[in-house]
Amino acid sequence: MKPQYIGLVGDVGGTNARFALVDATGHVRNPRSFPARDYGSLAAVISEYLETTAGRKRPPRAVIAVAGPVMDGEITFTNLDWQVSEGDLLATFEFEAVKLLNDFAAQALACPLLDPEDLSPIGPRLRGGGPDCPIVVLGAGTGFGVAGLARGPFGDVAVATEGGHAGFAPAEEVELEIWRRLHAKYGRVSIERLLSGAGLFDIYKALCEIGRAEAACIDEKAVMDAGVAGDAAAGAALDRFAAILGAVAGDLALTFGARGGVFVSGGIAPRMAGRLAGGEFRARFEAKGRLSPFVREIPTSLVLHPYPAIVGAARELQQMERL
Repeated sequence: MKPQYIGLVGDVGGTNARFALVDATGHVRNPRSFPARDYGSLAAVISEYLETTAGRKRPPRAVIAVAGPVMDGEITFTNLDWQVSEGDLLATFEFEAVKLLNDFAAQALACPLLDPEDLSPIGPRLRGGGPDCPIVVLGAGTGFGVAGLARGPFGDVAVATEGGHAGFAPAEEVELEIWRRLHAKYGRVSIERLLSGAGLFDIYKALCEIGRAEAACIDEKAVMDAGVAGDAAAGAALDRFAAILGAVAGDLALTFGARGGVFVSGGIAPRMAGRLAGGEFRARFEAKGRLSPFVREIPTSLVLHPYPAIVGAARELQQMERL
């Protein structure tokens, strides 16, 4: 007997569009990933997924996590030339209900549900402030996402933000030199200008210029590969990226009062897990002056689950089912 699906869930970023189906028991099934830029619209990707996976029996509801701010049920993607609305998806696919939510808000909903093997501690193993304390999730990929989760006796509420577009604050002379170069190139320098794939490459080029070294890598993938292979210049860029990520994570922990924990996700961090665990990430996370004792008690974890936003979208779908 074929499973009965209660809904479609998705996670759509600037690079990949991931979809899955949720069965009546809440299990996520048939996850698939599509290169977003190969399609002219979100509807085109959904159509292909449903036709090749769900067949004639279409799910009645959909919850789709998207990379960017959702305003009145609509989104214009930050790093993708798509515009999407809940109303258009309702009309196109005849769903009973559709919800778009920020992809990091979905990840925030997912983090309390992740199994221990889906998380890797960064730094010391700490218990945090308890199950009712706020958490924050952040991550670098095509862009830089941030969301919080407010927790309490009446349930969890995800707080979507555009924290990746807050201003970058250099903490060391070399970071000030990087900031100057990025400011000359972009004008305002946001966190995302450094903590993203393109940002990693910009850090690499800036460090090569500062050190008067040849920039042999042609893009961020080459920087990652060369750094892992032991190239000194690429390794320095990865180390600086990890240090800045730690500093930003600590700032966000203060901003959210995230005594329940800080979770690091995204496409880049899992590929540099060793540098996060053994480098400057945690030291910069805790270096908060008078508030260092506050953040020192906050656990930091690397999210290893391949589809955390899908897990969060499925949680939101089940909450819709209960209404």
